[in-house]
Amino acid sequence: MKVNCLIIDDEPLAINVIKNHIELIENFELINTFSNSIEGLNFLKNNAIDVVFLDINMPVLDGINFIKSLENPPLLVITSAYDQFAIETYELDVLDYLVKPIEFPRLMKAVNKINKRLSNTNKVPLETNKENPFIFVKIDKKRMKKIFLNEILVIESLKDYLKINTLTGKYIIHSTLSDFTSLLPEKDFLRIHRSYTIAIDKIDAVEGNSIEIEGLRYVIGRSYIDEVKQRILNASI
Repeated sequence: MKVNCLIIDDEPLAINVIKNHIELIENFELINTFSNSIEGLNFLKNNAIDVVFLDINMPVLDGINFIKSLENPPLLVITSAYDQFAIETYELDVLDYLVKPIEFPRLMKAVNKINKRLSNTNKVPLETNKENPFIFVKIDKKRMKKIFLNEILVIESLKDYLKINTLTGKYIIHSTLSDFTSLLPEKDFLRIHRSYTIAIDKIDAVEGNSIEIEGLRYVIGRSYIDEVKQRILNASI
C-alpha cells in the first residue's frame, strides 16, 4: 500500500530533512511540498493525500488554524521546533507530534503509527442484503458511504486509489482494484482491464475490444478479452 505524503513547512531546511527521511521509506511517496500553508490547503482540496507533515509556526495561516479549516482532514503529523502546542494539537486529532530536529528513528515511529492507522481504516467492509445488496466504502477518514451494488457502473483504478462510478455519483477510496473486485459478487461484476471492473448488467454495447456503458467506452485488456467475451455471451439470453 502506497502512502501519499505532503509536507507543509516554511523552513526549506526542515522540508529537506523530512523529504530525505521519506525517500528511505519504501511504501511512502512524497507528492508535493509547500512553504505556504494556503497553497497546501488549496492542493488538498483537489488531491488525495494520506498524511500531511505540518509545521505550526507559519505566516498567514498557522498550523492550528490550518487544521481547523480542513473539512475532511488526512492524517496529520505535526513537525515543530516547539513542544508547547502538543496538547492543543492532539485535541485536534493529530496522529503524532515531532519536535525538530527530527531524527530518522523518531520519524519511523510516526510512520508505524501511520501504517497501522491506514491498515485499520482503509478496509472496505461488505454488507449483504438479500433484496438490495450494498457495500460501505470509506470515502474519507471519518465518513462511510453506503453504495448499492445495483447502482455501480464502473470501478476505475487510480494507482493506489479507486474511482467508483455509480448511477448517483462518483467516489474516491483508498484500495486496489483486485482487493475491491474480490469483494463483489462474481456473477454481477467483471474485470475487463488492469484498470477497470464493470457491472455486467450495465453494459450497453460491445464493439471490437471495447465496452460501452452510459455513453463511455472502456477498452478490454488483451489478457482479459477471451474471458470477457465468454462471460458476456453467457449472460445473453
